Amino acid sequence: MANSPQARKRARQAEKRRLHNHSMRSRMRTHIKKVLKALKEGDLEAAREHYRTAVPYIDSLAGKGLIHKNKAARHKRRLNAHIKKLAQQQQSA
Repeated sequence: MANSPQARKRARQAEKRRLHNHSMRSRMRTHIKKVLKALKEGDLEAAREHYRTAVPYIDSLAGKGLIHKNKAARHKRRLNAHIKKLAQQQQSA
């Protein structure tokens, strides 16, 4: 445990930041799950709408360093690929 007042304060700040970062990452996962759920249901418009709200949020987390920029790009690329695949399936049907 921290002994000096400065170390106690830094421990409090670190815990506060950890909880904030945890909620931000959780919110990102929720955005991604909303897109995946719409895709699973076959609702292309809902998937596109959720994707449009998820992308800026994912980018902001990457900009803040909460997730790596390559991880953000990977999530966006995969979600977009799923959306395009569903759009092609609906056009051919």
